[in-house]
Amino acid sequence: MTTATPEFPALSPTLRGPWARSRGPLLALLLLVVSGVVLAALQSGEQHGRLDPRSTDRTGSAALAQLLASHGISTHVVTTSEEAAAAAGPHTTLLVTDPDMLTQAQLTGLHTATAHTSGRTVLIGPGPSALETFAPGVQSEPPVGISVRRPACSLPDARRAGDALLGGLRYTTAVDGADRCYPSGGRPTLLRLPAPRTGRDTVLLGSPDLLYNHHLAADGNASLALQLLGTHKHLVWYLPSLSDPSSTQNDQRSFFELIPSGWRWGLLQLTFAAVCAALWRARRLGPLVPEKLPVTVPATETTEGHARLYEQAGARDRASDVLRSAARTRIAPLTGVPPVHAHTSDVLLPAVRAHVAESPGTGTDLHDLLFGPAPADDRALVHLADQLDALESSIVSQERHAPREHPDR
Repeated sequence: MTTATPEFPALSPTLRGPWARSRGPLLALLLLVVSGVVLAALQSGEQHGRLDPRSTDRTGSAALAQLLASHGISTHVVTTSEEAAAAAGPHTTLLVTDPDMLTQAQLTGLHTATAHTSGRTVLIGPGPSALETFAPGVQSEPPVGISVRRPACSLPDARRAGDALLGGLRYTTAVDGADRCYPSGGRPTLLRLPAPRTGRDTVLLGSPDLLYNHHLAADGNASLALQLLGTHKHLVWYLPSLSDPSSTQNDQRSFFELIPSGWRWGLLQLTFAAVCAALWRARRLGPLVPEKLPVTVPATETTEGHARLYEQAGARDRASDVLRSAARTRIAPLTGVPPVHAHTSDVLLPAVRAHVAESPGTGTDLHDLLFGPAPADDRALVHLADQLDALESSIVSQERHAPREHPDR
């Protein structure tokens, strides 16, 4: 005797359709989220300790700090503009790793503290605000790629170092005596501005790559970095930070100004991709196609389902309106009222009163019963339903027992 193996029903087309249509976008969204997390983790790891002389990461500058120390140059790391202004005394070199993070008040305060002292100020990738404060008359040009370039200038530091890794922003100026080095397209990526009155010159670097740990040993990077930052015995290494209290005192930046430009491009690309996906999905939309229900749902279950929804929502007003509307629709033909006037109280109520003087079993007025306010609680709602049923049953009973007129024979 063999036992029939039970057959499990396959997934119905009704359930399989939504999954088949949505799995593509869901997988793409999952891939996008995973890629974003991975890229954020990788970038956060690379940016840790960027240009920090205490960091041994690829983009740190611990190797340069050790090289400077071996030549008797002390490095003092600061993270606030007040510390930088106080430490940048005479015969010191001030390195600002990210001058564009500074507010105008910070730039002005730092320039005021160093303008009348001898030494050197080195700015990495300064933008218009920093240039206007520290290097009037200098303008920045669009950046170029990072590559090994020749000095092509008479600056002794650059000539001794030879080829070095430079690029990024380029600068133009009409200042006499300026040293324009490592040019790209005729515009220098390293610009030195002399200051004969105070003895503090200013050096603009288009990119910081030659200061990184993993680039320092290549070409003349170490020599150029040592000569630019080792001119004086004391080096103030300023790492601007958003946690600097002075950055919130004046000229507060908005949230969007603090977002890096790369993230703005990423958001634009995501928006474009979302629009394309919406157009792709909208192209497949068309008129509704009727489909047969996979199962037959009895009317009683539908009614009970609606009742449970009304109960959960506490919608006694909506439930009473439905009960009264259905009762009026059924009572109107029994009392000779056309269906179009079934919900008009001035037409329906006189016809109902002609059949019954009042609702059976109660003293409630017919107007309150058929057109009254919503019940105050569930018990009153149930009582209303019973009264409507009793009224309809009374009218039906009277119609059945009413004498019928027979035509004359």
